[in-house]
Amino acid sequence: MKYLEKHPMIMIVIGIMGISLSAIFVRYSQAPSVVTAAYRLLWTVALMAPVVFLSGPRREELFSTDKKTALLCAVSGIFLALHFVLWFESLRHTSVASSTTIVCTEVIWVALGFCIFLGGKLSAKAVLAIVITLAGSMLIAWSDSASEGNHLYGDFLALLAAIVVAVYTLIGRVARTTTSTTIYTFIVYLFSAVTLVLITLFQGCSLTGYGASGIVVGLLLAVFSTILGHSIFSWCLKFLSPTFVSASKLCEPVVAALFAVFLFGEIPGILQIAGGLVILGGVLYYSRLESQCQ
Repeated sequence: MKYLEKHPMIMIVIGIMGISLSAIFVRYSQAPSVVTAAYRLLWTVALMAPVVFLSGPRREELFSTDKKTALLCAVSGIFLALHFVLWFESLRHTSVASSTTIVCTEVIWVALGFCIFLGGKLSAKAVLAIVITLAGSMLIAWSDSASEGNHLYGDFLALLAAIVVAVYTLIGRVARTTTSTTIYTFIVYLFSAVTLVLITLFQGCSLTGYGASGIVVGLLLAVFSTILGHSIFSWCLKFLSPTFVSASKLCEPVVAALFAVFLFGEIPGILQIAGGLVILGGVLYYSRLESQCQ
């Protein structure tokens, strides 16, 4: 572990690979999107449970969580569940490159939400970053509108997924002021898993009967995308600047698109590539502006 602390870039690479594989794993699931999402969260909760319940301090913190925080975590979990359903479903209709790139606009929607709901302010440069990002999204939509199939519908679902996960992030900013990251994420994942199971049952779908692929995909998503993905980025914040860690996440659409080229034969068009670069440029520009204000 000390070796990795001296060379955190190794963990950054592992984290990028982990989150980039998320869209690829989803494509291999034979189960409906909501069931695949439920598998992911159920596996994540199961893997986190020993970490929480076998630790006295963490167990005590969990059971002493106040009602307000628990309610915020519940609402946060609901929005996270909706994000996964929308994003997983988008991958059934549009390309991996388009979907992952559009979902990366989350940071822009967080900025708008922070301004509208939490009393934050946006500078002229921040507004410019938002305009740039939206322009990139329009380029991708323009490109996909000329494609066969429901690519534009998939792009729209990815955009909704980005907005919904931005709400999840904003709620987390409030809830995590009094709760540790481990307990916060465990409660959120638990409520998210319950929400996904309820949505599945409400839609009349079964949680079983999709073969081993759906269950295995859920486990792979939990291990690689959640634990070896997002959790690693949180760990890297101890050794690398927040700006660099945030910027490194922008490699996800690029790496995911490369995987999709070799595994699914999805070769992005010129407008897709241009739109993706514009979006990533806008998000990176905003991230740098935000870091300068901290």
